[in-house]
Amino acid sequence: MQKSVHIIGAGISGLSAAVRLLNAGFNVHVHEATQQAGGRCRSYFDAATNLTIDNGNHLLLSGNRHALAYARSIGSEAGLVGPKHAQFPFVDLTTGQRWQLDLGDSRLPLWVFDEAKRVPDTTLGDYLALAPLVWASKSTLVGNAIPCKGTLYDRLVQPLLLAALNVDPPEGSAGLAGAVVRETLLAGGQACRPLIARDGLSAVLIEPAVKLLKEKGASVQFGHELREFAASGERIGTLDFGGGDTVAIGPDDAVVMAVPPRAASSLLPGLKTPTKFRAIVNAHFRFDPPPGAPPILGVIGGVVEWLFAFPNRLSVTISNGDRLVDMPREELAQAIWRDVCKAGGVAGELPAWQIVRERRATFAATPEQHGLRPGPVVTGLKNLFLAGDWTDTGLPATIEGSVRSGDRAADLVLARQRG
Repeated sequence: MQKSVHIIGAGISGLSAAVRLLNAGFNVHVHEATQQAGGRCRSYFDAATNLTIDNGNHLLLSGNRHALAYARSIGSEAGLVGPKHAQFPFVDLTTGQRWQLDLGDSRLPLWVFDEAKRVPDTTLGDYLALAPLVWASKSTLVGNAIPCKGTLYDRLVQPLLLAALNVDPPEGSAGLAGAVVRETLLAGGQACRPLIARDGLSAVLIEPAVKLLKEKGASVQFGHELREFAASGERIGTLDFGGGDTVAIGPDDAVVMAVPPRAASSLLPGLKTPTKFRAIVNAHFRFDPPPGAPPILGVIGGVVEWLFAFPNRLSVTISNGDRLVDMPREELAQAIWRDVCKAGGVAGELPAWQIVRERRATFAATPEQHGLRPGPVVTGLKNLFLAGDWTDTGLPATIEGSVRSGDRAADLVLARQRG
């Protein structure tokens, strides 16, 4: 008989596990508590701007091998677009200075030896001073591993680690920061070409997966929230969705729980999960980017940190945004638009806009909170596996980490089948 797997949660980690197991011959059932797939990685139509926008601006890199393999598996890799080379323009709003970081096209970080490609006014020694991050433990603070000051820190390390860790970098986990550095700056330009879902996250990473699953016979149920499960010995025996809706789990079947940490700890009392989270603020403006505008611009010295140019709109991302979540919306929009005008070289009154404030966008990537991230295996339950960017993926909370967690959970299901 064909073995079944039940995926609890249709975020990107659950979908990646579902697609992987479907392609391996499993009978796949996806159960999503809400009315849409994607979780924190999705798009929706916004009436204020009359545009389809993402609930968060997410950047992928050409070296995010799990995320790109997932996109290939659902036939949507062409929807991830970006420049041909790993080049990142920056602007400092306090000085007006503009520059471009050029990571070259090598698999090695040869760019650090070329003054024209480095951050202006930095030396090779500045980059060598980052070496302690490469081998730092995840229990070490970034601030205790490297000097968090100076030109290189202000112009590259701080914005990179702030975006990756979603905490003020000195308080972040040096081990997680080191993982980011190893897979980006140290991996050379071939791994660092920026990629953006120009037509929206849902159109590129979510809807094609749901479509593929359904076309190949998987079931995907929305509004189907798991309330509890019953364990029988070392296995989950029954899933209870409330109102008498129960599903029996066969002896060779498996369950992948790909839900947020709060839901996971409710379903699994005693499960250790992160307890502290940080906000991310995104703003979207209906405004045609000027000709030649870069798809992504790093912004130093302002409220805005990254400016994205999409067809018909300009969008920004602000990490570690707890300080902004209670600011009056129009006041915040005006402050962000002033930065957008300076950084993007545009002018005009505040256009149609939308502010998206995700209060619990990611777990706080500190050593303390990283220590609370569980692995994929739930002790005592041999047919249950965890997935999600909040589990211990070796990375901070990113799309790449989400997909890796789904792939890992699927591989454990497959290993159990072979065993």
